[in-house]
Amino acid sequence: MKLELYQIDAFTDELFRGNPACVVPLKEWLPDETLLKIAMENAVAETAFFIDLGSRIHLRWFTPEIEMDLCGHATLATAHCLISVLNYNRNEIIFETKSGDLKVTYRDGLYYLDFPSRMPSPSSLPDLISKSLNIQPKEVFKSRDYVLVYDNEDDIRNIKIDRQIFDQINLDPGGVIVTAKGDHSDFVSRYFTSQASILEDPVTGSAHCSLIPFWSDRLGKKDLFAMQLSERLGKLYCENQGDRVIIAGKAKTYAAGHLWTE
Repeated sequence: MKLELYQIDAFTDELFRGNPACVVPLKEWLPDETLLKIAMENAVAETAFFIDLGSRIHLRWFTPEIEMDLCGHATLATAHCLISVLNYNRNEIIFETKSGDLKVTYRDGLYYLDFPSRMPSPSSLPDLISKSLNIQPKEVFKSRDYVLVYDNEDDIRNIKIDRQIFDQINLDPGGVIVTAKGDHSDFVSRYFTSQASILEDPVTGSAHCSLIPFWSDRLGKKDLFAMQLSERLGKLYCENQGDRVIIAGKAKTYAAGHLWTE
């Protein structure tokens, strides 16, 4: 079977920045095993598969290891693929997903993702995570992901993970967010996933479902600008709406082609 394949850099307006995602349009769902094998072969953090149902789009996300319940950058990449590449004739897209209906609106070059809010609660840090970190956090919270709060942006830049220790813990489907108040943004973060082929995710939209309400509360601001300090760097324009968050960003198409499943 021959399928279309697009690779898109999300949460950036520059190629080779942001977070790359592959997007594969389908007419009908293939076996989950095949979807996972495609994601493994693509070897990027997430591959998004979608079926156009007319009034809405059925969307699923796969890492090279598992199916995810929510992925921001691959959702943005799919919206960009639909609107900028496939000439989808609506500026508002409703995605039907495992996390419920997700709305993406395109306006003035930005894709606005309407996602559920996941305010983290105070928590304790598992020993294995603590031992894997070269710098210990000042505060620990948890929602889907552990949220580790640090003093400053330099701490976030300088964090190193001992993967041999870190990979002994299974956080499926979550990960570890490290975050601090930003020097040139409202807040900064990085995101790590244990037992994954890609240790550090370049830009993690779903992590901001927790970061936005947390920093909105702490800074007393509804609108926030965030930066994810991976090597590829990501820029996110955020808004806290109570039980929902808005995560906005840009995208660039890197490649378009085909894949074969047999």
